[in-house]
Amino acid sequence: MGNKGLSAIRPMLGFVFFLVTLHLVYGDLSYSVSEEMKRDAVIGNLAKDLGLDRISISSRQARVDFEDIRKTYCDINRSTGELVTSERIDRESLCGNKPSCVLKVDLVLENPLELHRVSLHIQDVNDNSPQFKDHLIEMEISELAEKGSRFPIEEAHDADIGQNAVQRYILQKNDHFILSVDSKKVDLVLENKLDREKQKEMNLLLTALDGGSPQRSGTVVIHVTVLDANDNAPVFSQPLTRALHLCPPLKLFSYL
Repeated sequence: MGNKGLSAIRPMLGFVFFLVTLHLVYGDLSYSVSEEMKRDAVIGNLAKDLGLDRISISSRQARVDFEDIRKTYCDINRSTGELVTSERIDRESLCGNKPSCVLKVDLVLENPLELHRVSLHIQDVNDNSPQFKDHLIEMEISELAEKGSRFPIEEAHDADIGQNAVQRYILQKNDHFILSVDSKKVDLVLENKLDREKQKEMNLLLTALDGGSPQRSGTVVIHVTVLDANDNAPVFSQPLTRALHLCPPLKLFSYL
């Protein structure tokens, strides 16, 4: 009978605990934080923004706890009430190329227990340059390739996002190829036909640029080898009649 009564009041106790906890958790506070900020850089003044006095922050042992991560990227200065960086924040290692990167932080005060949720929105800075997979791209193209033929090139990659990612490509000026870029698809387009007899190979410099400030870039060399085609008839080095004239006379032999 006692166990049944306890089972009946457990949901009520849980509900009461939820109500008590609800009074301890306050609304979210958000800050925008640029990645790569120096250690002890000020993110914001928690005491001022939450309406807390600095004496309470010190006497109530204020601290910050991070959700789902072990590293402590920031801490609270109990003397000033400021939230400051304690570790280098690298947006790319935390969130990859996700468009949004948010760290959840709990500000905890004791005696009595008080909890404030703080969201840190990590902003990307242009700290990465565009990179091609290889430093050299080898291509073999027949001299019979028609004008307008397209040859795909693997695009460059940039760990940054948005405007700080790759924005455009530049191909070094040359006599045969132009560049076509469409939705990150990069093609080398033959504008003037190749002739192996005139040029057997060539090097083209391709540059990828991002849109950050300062702007960053990455380059790759495209080495094109022109493949021979059977497009020329054999040519004698001297007239045929002269060649015959220069041949020694044939000796006739008879056998008995």
